[in-house]
Amino acid sequence: MTKLKENRVPLSNANLLFIIAAVILLVMYLFAIALFPESFTQPQTFFDLFNNNAALIILACGMSVVMIGGGIDISVGGVCGLVTMSCAVFLQSAGADVGRSVLLALAIGLAFGALQGFLIAYLEIQPFIITLAGMFLANGVMTIVNSTPIRVELPAFVALFETKLKIAWLGTVNRHGMFIPCKISISMLIAVGVIVAVALLLKWSRFGRNLYAVGGNAQSALMLGINVKRTRFLSYLLCGLLSGIAGYAFLLTTAAGNVGNASGFEMKAIAASIIGGTMLTGGVGNILGSPIGALSLLTINEIIRAAGIDSNIQTIISGFLLCFFIVLQSVIIWLRDRSGGFKLQRPPWLKASLRTRDGEAP
Repeated sequence: MTKLKENRVPLSNANLLFIIAAVILLVMYLFAIALFPESFTQPQTFFDLFNNNAALIILACGMSVVMIGGGIDISVGGVCGLVTMSCAVFLQSAGADVGRSVLLALAIGLAFGALQGFLIAYLEIQPFIITLAGMFLANGVMTIVNSTPIRVELPAFVALFETKLKIAWLGTVNRHGMFIPCKISISMLIAVGVIVAVALLLKWSRFGRNLYAVGGNAQSALMLGINVKRTRFLSYLLCGLLSGIAGYAFLLTTAAGNVGNASGFEMKAIAASIIGGTMLTGGVGNILGSPIGALSLLTINEIIRAAGIDSNIQTIISGFLLCFFIVLQSVIIWLRDRSGGFKLQRPPWLKASLRTRDGEAP
């Protein structure tokens, strides 16, 4: 028994912070159910958090990628808005089709990601300065593309926009006794696909391992033979690609382009990443925590809306929650790095996480 205890693998900082974020989200949602059971007990309410905010969740994933690598990207909201407006204008032009609009979205995202990644990784310019310039550039170009709201009326796109997948066995019964199944939008499916793809990429690919190493200590990573500049470049390229995907997901949510598209999304994406367990110092983060952080912020918004409270309170509570997680991260890392400090370990029932000295399963 003593031998077994000595060989338990402690939870990593990333997984510990992810578990804390997940528990807080669960507590918040249960609190919402207790306060407003008529609204939050309906499964569709939870699905709508994804349906209506798929773009923010995708942006949070992209932000987590660059933050794990030790960087930051505050241009994601501007790029997302530019993609939405550009694709909306393109889809209203003569001879447009949905397939080419998707390629346009990806091209814009990749262009920003490649340009900013090159300047940051290879010319070693501060990420904040470059991405701030990228945000201004994207917002400026967006007003040049079109300065007035525009709604997409292309039949093929409208059909895609109105497509909803129904979950026949899950739903609610309305006051007339009619069963209404839950509906999932295309944008939600895109967000889920992005989460799974990025999580697998960071978990199983060489790029993912290199990214954590570079974010943890760039000098040590360089001594281990890791191409630090290429890794940083690829992280911004991936973030740009996800910004393009988020912009198109936002268009699928609203079916319109507006100069106010994705306004403030960059700050919300940073907040969601931090709340989900990604550290600003780099090297620590769980990509699955990004949607958890985003859902936490969105749940706060829904609670305030249901309570009829001034929307400014949402900003105050979001700021408090963000500060709490930043302090929590610092305290946890400080305590775990202390000599003889506490080490939270996986419980015995997680047998897969236990190792013995002779290599046999416990």
